[in-house]
Amino acid sequence: MSAHMLLAESGCHINADCAFPAPGLHSFNFEPIFSIGSFDFTKPMLLAVICTLLVVGFFWLAFRKPKLVPGKLQLVGEIGYNFVARSIALEVIGKKGKKYIPFLTSIFFFVWVMNIMEYIPFAMFPATSRFAFPVALAALVWITYMFLAFKTHGFKGGIKNLVWLEGIPKPLVPLIVLLEFLQNVILRPFTLAVRLWANMFAGHMLIVMFSVASWYLLTPSIMSAVAAGSFVVDILMTALEVLITFLQAYIFTLLASIYIGGALEEGH
Repeated sequence: MSAHMLLAESGCHINADCAFPAPGLHSFNFEPIFSIGSFDFTKPMLLAVICTLLVVGFFWLAFRKPKLVPGKLQLVGEIGYNFVARSIALEVIGKKGKKYIPFLTSIFFFVWVMNIMEYIPFAMFPATSRFAFPVALAALVWITYMFLAFKTHGFKGGIKNLVWLEGIPKPLVPLIVLLEFLQNVILRPFTLAVRLWANMFAGHMLIVMFSVASWYLLTPSIMSAVAAGSFVVDILMTALEVLITFLQAYIFTLLASIYIGGALEEGH
């Protein structure tokens, strides 16, 4: 919310001698917290570290001493774990998905916690709206997908799993192989990263826009009614974004499980 904070500090309003400070890409850039040589450690990086510690710390505390009758923390951990296990891993992959439940659970909660940083005081920013983080997560899923395809089927079987379709006419084989290669090897990690990033980027941009507009239009005049309308829209957008943060974590994990399931199956 850097644009909003700057606006509030400057006291800029529609009847003052200043233009509307429209949010843009600069709203997603932060001054380095510290630098080591050419490496700049920024707020999104700090949030990613905090989210990692939160997820790892929570599940470690929840399951370090599991009991037959779970305590509150263990119960919450079991609910989260079972949600991913039953609604995603086992539902999509089947029995083979049991060994991948910890991996998928980690992805789901890491993405979700990074998303909901948008509503945490002093954070107020979803780290997943910076493209590098969805790319890193998508790369992790893609590497797992490739590794399992070749580990399960061998080199020739892995190639077949990725690019071959049974029963296609011979004249169409080169075209289908090319399309399957582009879809499974190139486009899957790209779309996986872009889907998460674009939704979180757009959602945060809209919230910042209406927040800034609410302050900018807030004057002792008829424009205060417009400011109130902008504030209401901002509240509604924030409520919608709460749902989207969960859905994006769910969709990302669901697609990851689909890719893992596909890697474990025979060529189609």
